[in-house]
Amino acid sequence: MPAINKDTLFAIACLLCAMVTIQSGASIAKQLFPYVGPEGTTAYRLGFSAIILCMVFRPWRRLPGNWIPIIVYGLCLGGMNITFYYAIERIPIGIGVALEFTGPLAVALLASKRKRDYLWVGFAILGIVLLLPDMGSVDGLDPIGVVLALIAGAFWAGYILFGKKTGNHGSGGATVALGMSIAAVVLVPYGIASQGSALLSWQLIPLGIMIGLLSSALPYSLEMVALRNMSAQSFSIMMSLEPAIAALAGFLILAELLTPLQWCAILMVITASIGSSMSGSKAT
Repeated sequence: MPAINKDTLFAIACLLCAMVTIQSGASIAKQLFPYVGPEGTTAYRLGFSAIILCMVFRPWRRLPGNWIPIIVYGLCLGGMNITFYYAIERIPIGIGVALEFTGPLAVALLASKRKRDYLWVGFAILGIVLLLPDMGSVDGLDPIGVVLALIAGAFWAGYILFGKKTGNHGSGGATVALGMSIAAVVLVPYGIASQGSALLSWQLIPLGIMIGLLSSALPYSLEMVALRNMSAQSFSIMMSLEPAIAALAGFLILAELLTPLQWCAILMVITASIGSSMSGSKAT
């Protein structure tokens, strides 16, 4: 029993570190937007993440027989990244993550047929409604940013669904490395075409490497360690804390303040995610 407890605590520590690093990376990434835009920042993240992950997991040792799920998985990964960066260019990170979380939440809820799950649907919808911009307010959220965050959530849902379909290919790390490489092949040229020589700034390249490490390479590796030492239900419940961690990272790094109503909305999305995770576990 003591060994199990230590493994669980280690897994929780790894997952908390993963969430902190990925949201800290997003906050640092947002600081690059004035210099290389979301396009260049995405190129930094995907490009350097792909290099780091390929060096660690060496996916070429066992290439997949069916490339279609891997390609769609990589495209969803890339789409999720750039639309999320476009979103947080316009809205606070905490709100962006909460809206993006509707993707995995929808996957979990649609997979369950229990009537009580409609309660979690209600919580999620109410939270989203509270986050929707007030069109009559000058200080309201940017509606384009809200839509982009929801699109990022749809890409996240595709990332999850096609990530499961790639499960027969080697290790999870090799799959992520291949998916990241596909996303980089598509979006790094787009970032270069958009931002040009600005990406070659020696002042910005170290930050780009840091974003690739903090936003993808390190947290994805930590999440794999956590999954080996905790149940899928516990993992999903812990991941539900990510919108709150994102809001805290936005406050500490970017001084992004949220209203009490926005915090309440984020809490509703978190509650819906926790509830759907617990219901999904009981249904299986």
